[in-house]
Amino acid sequence: MKSVAQRKAELEARRNDLQARIAEIGAEFDSHEAKDWEEMATEREADEVLEDLGQSARQELRMIEAALGRVEEDEYGFCVQCGNQIAEERLDLIPATPFCRNCAPRK
Repeated sequence: MKSVAQRKAELEARRNDLQARIAEIGAEFDSHEAKDWEEMATEREADEVLEDLGQSARQELRMIEAALGRVEEDEYGFCVQCGNQIAEERLDLIPATPFCRNCAPRK
């Protein structure tokens, strides 16, 4: 069983990784200097992929920031909806989750 301090350290490390990834994506956008139409089309396709990756990273970053806030408030590991403790196995899979398995939004 991991302690809250261990989980906090993991969340902070993941946050740092995501911030670096977002910075790299921004640098990649800034580096494009297409010379002809074919290169511009290729870069646009790559930009769409980069944008999706950036959106995903920003979403995960928001979840991590919220989880770190719950750590500071001594509420980490408890479902924000029902208040029950989140299973250790669930936190292992999704460390930033705010929901227990029963309250997790279904898609």
